[in-house]
Amino acid sequence: MATFKHYLQLIRFDKPIGTLLLLWPTLWALFFASGKVPSLKYIIGFSLGVFLTRASGCVFNDVADVNFDKFVFRTKNRPLVSGVIARKQAIMFGVGLSVLAFILALIVFNIKAVLLSIPALIIYVTYPLFKRFFAVPQAYLGVAFSFGILMAFMQMQNHLSGIAWLVFAANLFWVVGYDTIYALIDIDDDLVVGIKTSAITFGEFVVPVVAVCYLIFILIMVYVGMLLELRYSYFVACLLSFLVLLYQIRILLLKQKSKYFKLFLINNWVGAILFAGVLLAYL
Repeated sequence: MATFKHYLQLIRFDKPIGTLLLLWPTLWALFFASGKVPSLKYIIGFSLGVFLTRASGCVFNDVADVNFDKFVFRTKNRPLVSGVIARKQAIMFGVGLSVLAFILALIVFNIKAVLLSIPALIIYVTYPLFKRFFAVPQAYLGVAFSFGILMAFMQMQNHLSGIAWLVFAANLFWVVGYDTIYALIDIDDDLVVGIKTSAITFGEFVVPVVAVCYLIFILIMVYVGMLLELRYSYFVACLLSFLVLLYQIRILLLKQKSKYFKLFLINNWVGAILFAGVLLAYL
């Protein structure tokens, strides 16, 4: 019988890294779009929205991948695979989370930002399907993980400026980079079950591609800071983040699979360092 603990496992409550990687860029954008420290209402609203969106995405991901997850060592004990939670129950739970996210958007955000939340949720929950046929599904995930940026600009400026699209593009490259590292963890199992990932597609060029994605990401973020004329603290944060990204590439070159998950997790520090730089720049 499913318990509350099982549903928490279903939404990866014990593994907040996905929520954090979705949250940091949204918060950067919220500050950029505001041009100052935004009100607590919007910080809390976007943070809750990120949590609910990621939670529903995890549910629908497991519903779509249940027949694949049982063949993958890392995912074979998930609640849907073990049968503790039935697929119908999971779908109802996922729909409920999605409805809560939409209600939250209606309460906190303007109509244009609310309308943007609809394709954002659709893209996020359909990501698992793209792993069946799209050679680089991580790019599709990058679009999903970047919609919070567009929503923040739409909420605070009522339109999507050039800065909004620059931050969107930067985050897209960052996501492709770190999620390709994540895909390297399961590459052997994915080859067996037939799922497509950027790690498989890039093959022997996977490390150079990740390096280029990281470099483009940080260069765009520096350019955004220059356009917004941010204080030096932001650029110091960009430099520190670049060093963390460089460290990841250095370890990747060693081709030690046991360290890939740690490298993926380190990206939380990249997001947090950049947010600290943004916060200090606007205080």
